[in-house]
Amino acid sequence: MLRSRVRRGRLPCLAGVRTAWRTTGDGEFFCPACGGDRAFRHRTGHRRLVLLGLPLLPRGTAPPVVECAACRGHFGTAALEGLTTHRLSALLRDAVHSVALAVLAASGCGSRTTREAAVEAVRAAGYPECTEDQLLALLAAVRAGPLHTAAAALEEPDPQLAVHIGLCEVLEPLAPHLAAPGRERLLLHGAAIALADGPYQPAEREVLETVARTLAIRPADTERLLAAARAPSS
Repeated sequence: MLRSRVRRGRLPCLAGVRTAWRTTGDGEFFCPACGGDRAFRHRTGHRRLVLLGLPLLPRGTAPPVVECAACRGHFGTAALEGLTTHRLSALLRDAVHSVALAVLAASGCGSRTTREAAVEAVRAAGYPECTEDQLLALLAAVRAGPLHTAAAALEEPDPQLAVHIGLCEVLEPLAPHLAAPGRERLLLHGAAIALADGPYQPAEREVLETVARTLAIRPADTERLLAAARAPSS
């Protein structure tokens, strides 16, 4: 009978190293194996030499892992640096909103077609209740805020500095998580708003170049994209 079990691989392992895991936290992350948002457990482990099922000598600690609650896969803690789908969607909405606001500020808000293009872009990004009055009120609030006060104290004050700073604060955390087509699409959203009432104004062009730099789009690609947006569609 013993020989039969050996042949069939049924004899239990007499000795080995086993890891005892302990949960130290939990949350939600984007699981690389599942390909979607999942609950996770953050776990730390201690290794022990096991003989006949009995834990004996300690063999040190195991690297901390992130365990997916769905597939039970173990991943390095770097997996938590990625964005969940929900978080990425929220950042994209805010990015389009900020780009639209910055271009609108650069345009001077005098053109009705520019205002309408900004509102339409923000609605399409995920704020369906956005109105022109809301955008203008928010722009006025940014201009009257503490960043605007600090800008006014400079030797050469820039009336759009507060808007530019707010734009960078929204785009910088998002840029590393977007592939090139996603970053380019954000720039093109702004270009479409700027072109709604005619060619780029110098201030609009400056804002779009700021968007491109913050999103790590190369200058040559920026020129190509802005020129393509300006070309009439066939």
